Amino acid sequence: MTWQNWAGTASADPARRRWPRSAEEISDAVTTAAKDDLTVRALGSGHSFTPAAVTSGVALDLSGWTGIVAADLESGLITVRSGTTLRDLNAALDALGLAMANLGDIDAQTISGAISTGTHGTGARLGGLAAQVTGLELVLADGSIVACSADERPDLFAAARVSIGALGVISTVTLQCLPAFTLAAEEQPMALDEVLARFGEFADSNDHFEFYWFPYGKNALLKRNNRVAHGGGPGAMPRWRRFYEYEVIENAAFGALCRTGRALPATIKPLGRLTSAMLSKRTYSAPSHQVFVSPRRVRFTESEYAVPREALLDVLAELRAGVPRLADAVMFPVEVRVAAADDIWLSTAYGRESAYVAIHQYSGLPYKDYFRLFESIVAAAGGRPHWGKMHTRDAEYLGGVYPRFADFLRLRDETDPGRLFANPYLEQVFGS
Repeated sequence: MTWQNWAGTASADPARRRWPRSAEEISDAVTTAAKDDLTVRALGSGHSFTPAAVTSGVALDLSGWTGIVAADLESGLITVRSGTTLRDLNAALDALGLAMANLGDIDAQTISGAISTGTHGTGARLGGLAAQVTGLELVLADGSIVACSADERPDLFAAARVSIGALGVISTVTLQCLPAFTLAAEEQPMALDEVLARFGEFADSNDHFEFYWFPYGKNALLKRNNRVAHGGGPGAMPRWRRFYEYEVIENAAFGALCRTGRALPATIKPLGRLTSAMLSKRTYSAPSHQVFVSPRRVRFTESEYAVPREALLDVLAELRAGVPRLADAVMFPVEVRVAAADDIWLSTAYGRESAYVAIHQYSGLPYKDYFRLFESIVAAAGGRPHWGKMHTRDAEYLGGVYPRFADFLRLRDETDPGRLFANPYLEQVFGS
C-alpha cells in the first residue's frame, strides 16, 4: 500500500508495514528488519513536507502506540507514547489540568515526529517543542531499548531530541508541562512597514508573537498571545464567529481564492492585495492549546528557515524585493516567528536567538523558483532549514551552520553504524 504525506510532496511503497503496540514490538520489528537486510523508518502523521519518513524497507506505523503512560501532576512531568498526536495529547493534558508551554499552529503531528523535525511555536523567551522534553526512550539499531535524559546518556539526549529518526525509533517522550493556562489573543491588521519597524518591541513585549505578510499587499496580520489569569482576558469568541472566522473565511473562502488563482494565475496579485486589505481584528481568550492551534484545511507546500534574529529585517527586505520579480506569483502569506536559543544539537535555534521565516505556495501552483530565491537569501544569513519542510541543503552546508553537527554524525556512527534507519533524505542532510 502506497504511503503519501499530507502535502503530496512525498510517497513510498514500503516492502513491509508493521503496527507495533509496545516498545518490545518496536524492538522486534527493528531486529527483524536488520536480519532481513531492510531499512526502517517510523511513520508519524505524514505532516512533514520532506521525504523524512520515506522508506522502501519497513515502515513502522505508530498509530496504535498512543496515550499518556505516566503523569505527575505535582511536577508537571508526563510520559507519552510516541505515536500520540498533539491533538490527542492536548486534550489529555487539559483533562489533567496541564498544558504544554508552547505549540505551533498545527496539531496533526505525532509528538515524536514533531520533536524529531524541530517543530516550534513562537515566543522570544521560549524554545520549540523539543526544548520541553526531559527524557526519551528509544529503540536503537541493535534492538536495545534505552533511556536518555540530561543526566542519563546526556549526549544521546542532546542529539536525539531533534534527530529526524536517524538514531533510533522513539518509543516514549517525557515532557515538562505547566498547569493549564489561558491565553488572551489579539489579532489585527497593521501596515507591514510598521510591524517591521516595531519588530523588536513586539517580540520582546509579548509571550507569543508572529505575523503574516501577504505578498503584493501593504498589510500584515499581527498576532499576539499573552497569558492571563484563569478566567481573565476578553472572553471566548462566540461559536458562530469562530466558525465564521476560521472555517468560512480562513478555510472555505481562502481556499476558493486559491483555486481561482490556480485556474487564473493573472488574478493572484490582485487577490493578494484584496486579502491583505480585508484582514480583520479579533480579540478573545481561551485555553492555551485552543489559541495556539488553528484549523488548516487549504493544502500548500512550505519551506522554512531559522535565521539569527538580528538578520531578519535584511532577509525580509531582500524577499520583498525579489517576490515581485518572480515569473509565477505567490498565493500564500509569509509567516514570521521567533524563538529563544537552546542547547539541542540539531535544533534550528541551537546557540542563538532565532527568527523563523516560512514561505508557502498553494498546492498545484509553481513553487521551485520562489523557494530557490528564498534559499539563496536565507543561506547568506546562515539560515538553518526546518527538518520537516522543503529545502535543498546538504551535509556540507549544514555542517557549516550547526556547531555540533560533527558530534551528531559521530553519535550516529556509534548508534547506527549499519545505517538501518537511513533513507535518501537522511543521506542528503547527513551524507552517506
